[in-house]
Amino acid sequence: VQLLESGGGEVQTGGTLNLSCVGSGVNFGTSGNAVVAWFREIPGKGTTAVACIDTTAGTTFYQDSVKGRATFSRDNAKTTVHLQMNSLKPEDTAVYYCAARWGSQIFKDETQFDYWGQGTQVTVSS
Repeated sequence: VQLLESGGGEVQTGGTLNLSCVGSGVNFGTSGNAVVAWFREIPGKGTTAVACIDTTAGTTFYQDSVKGRATFSRDNAKTTVHLQMNSLKPEDTAVYYCAARWGSQIFKDETQFDYWGQGTQVTVSS
């Protein structure tokens, strides 16, 4: 399984970014038995789960700080998961990582994920 993130960049406060995670060797559709999450790493604050989706059940989790501002979506080919983030704030600045594992429930701990992308930088300027 390989994951490739894209969509990071620099945006002003209040702006929108669409982060994408392309998977190979994994199916992000309802029969794929995969769980996909976005984590972010902030220097000095560690790595936390931003959002997670159980692609089989469609169940989602969003961290309180992004709830209402972040939304998962999938493409029809079931190879890409998108996370759109709106109303971005300077505190959203971080390196964002896509992570995946096999299973069918929500996971929030980075140690529970087996596959990781290389990360994409998101910078929100005030």
